[in-house]
Amino acid sequence: MKLPVLSGAEVIKILTKNFGFQTISQKGSHVKLKKDNLTTIIPLHPELAKGTLLEILDECKIDRKDFLKYV
Repeated sequence: MKLPVLSGAEVIKILTKNFGFQTISQKGSHVKLKKDNLTTIIPLHPELAKGTLLEILDECKIDRKDFLKYV
């Protein structure tokens, strides 16, 4: 399945609303999210690169198919 182009804010919204992550801090344009022992940092860019999005999903232990249900 092909990943859509998403902004950092859109990814944060999906992770917090649907996957139980919480924003714990922000430094400049980077937001740190945490859930249990999983932590990831998401840049607030208008468009996230595909590799960046894949790395975020990997760090969050979220399958691409599960993530795409909420896009």
